[in-house]
Amino acid sequence: MKEPAIDAERLARAALSRLMEPQDAAGLALVQLAGAVDALGIATGQLKAGPELEREITGLLADNGSATSWAGMAAALKRWQPRIPDLAPERDLATMARLGGRLIIPSDDLWPGQLADLGIQEPICLWWRGQEQPLPAADTCIALVGSRDSTSYGAAVTGDLAYSLAQRGFTVVSGGAYGIDAHAHRAALAGGSGAVPTIAVMAGGVDRFYPSGNEDLLRAVCNQGAVLAEVPPGSAPTRYRFLQRNRLIAALSAVTVVVEARWRSGALNTAHHAETLGRAVGAVPGSVHSANSAGCHRLLRDGGAVCVTDAAEVAELASPSGAALPEQRPGRAQVQDGLTLEDLILLDALPLRSTTSVEKLSAVAGLGVESVRAGLGRLGLLGLAVSERGGWKRGKASA
Repeated sequence: MKEPAIDAERLARAALSRLMEPQDAAGLALVQLAGAVDALGIATGQLKAGPELEREITGLLADNGSATSWAGMAAALKRWQPRIPDLAPERDLATMARLGGRLIIPSDDLWPGQLADLGIQEPICLWWRGQEQPLPAADTCIALVGSRDSTSYGAAVTGDLAYSLAQRGFTVVSGGAYGIDAHAHRAALAGGSGAVPTIAVMAGGVDRFYPSGNEDLLRAVCNQGAVLAEVPPGSAPTRYRFLQRNRLIAALSAVTVVVEARWRSGALNTAHHAETLGRAVGAVPGSVHSANSAGCHRLLRDGGAVCVTDAAEVAELASPSGAALPEQRPGRAQVQDGLTLEDLILLDALPLRSTTSVEKLSAVAGLGVESVRAGLGRLGLLGLAVSERGGWKRGKASA
């Protein structure tokens, strides 16, 4: 991958990401019309914005339904002025380099092209830690989102969905938070066979993993996938930024699936962004007695989401015609979609030709011996595992 030059455009976008909040409509309009370098000059008072540019900004914001937030250039400059002394783009870029990360901008090979669907709300730049390879196209990315206080039901469903989707070659996108997000990332890492099994979109700077309890998990996401944010290093994950990053999760993905969500969960905000972008939205049904599924039922009742219960149904939403689905072996999805996460992990640990012992399977799969024995019994009934001379290997049904 070509190393991007630290040029005026890159420096300007790095500075602008610290100067302006995500989804600052006036700032984004200014960048689109004047270019990043001149936009920074205007925003910091080094250049003057003429009346013609101000009229163009007014028109662009009106076309995008953001005119009500525009009080004129003088008001915008006043809003940005307190942050000017803190601008140090070279320092921020050096911080990222020290962490093994980088800043990417729309002209880079790594830039996710699907973010262009956000129009004027496309981010100025992305601060990136992870594998240095282009993210998959939207039709192979699935967002799995939901409550931070997930139930055991939500955790199990999320694990099954993420693992199976990653096995099919999809990239699982989520927000790195506790609950559903963490279960999605963890299972995608376990099942990932593609180049980028999972992406975590942060609300704060990627120099410090948040929440701290997920640091090991997010470090693993970094090593195997990507962790990214539109705010620079050192930025705090405020409530506003959590809501703004949700549009990125939705835009990166062909489908947003809400696994478990309360009536006013932030996950519904992600689903709303997906609907606005014309992306598919799925919702997993739960118990009518569970407050953690009330938001999912709300989406289903209002008609904004399709009911999904397994990875095959989610994959169908990503590509209704089936033409763009990642390659999979004949019969694999039909036979395996009903398996639990433990059984899927055990199936992957089984050798294709030679046999292995229960004890070795326990070590490879990371499961207890009793769990392995019980799982082998279930897989054996389905023809997915066979016993030969006291050992075990995959059955023909898994081929």
